[in-house]
Amino acid sequence: MIEKLGIGIDIVNVEQFKKISYSAKPNFYKKIFLSSEIKYCLKYKDPYPHFAGKFAVKEAVKKSINEQILMLNIETSHSNSKPIVKLSGKWQKKYQFLASISHEKKLAVGIVISEKVS
Repeated sequence: MIEKLGIGIDIVNVEQFKKISYSAKPNFYKKIFLSSEIKYCLKYKDPYPHFAGKFAVKEAVKKSINEQILMLNIETSHSNSKPIVKLSGKWQKKYQFLASISHEKKLAVGIVISEKVS
C-alpha cells in the first residue's frame, strides 16, 4: 500500500518572483502557470507570494509522483481557501492529491501527498 503514496515539499524565496515582475515578463509566467493560476495571483495587491506558493506546490507535486511532468500539466486552484491539485494529459486520472501552501515573510512552502489511483 505504501508504494501508492508519495510526498513532496518545496520552499521558494518570494523575492525570486518579485525580481521578475509579471508586467515586465508575462511570457516567463506563462511557461509555468496556467491562465487561471495567473488570474488568481494577479487579483492580489502583492501577487508574488501567491506565485511563489503555486510554484512550490507544483514542484512538490513533481517530487511526490517522481515522474517527468511539465509545470503546465499541473493545475492548482483553491476551494474554501484550500489548495486543489489536478493533472492533465496522461496523468489526469492517475493521481489524487492533498496539498498545503504556507507563506511567511519572504518564503512560500508547498507540501503535497500523492496517491496513485491507477
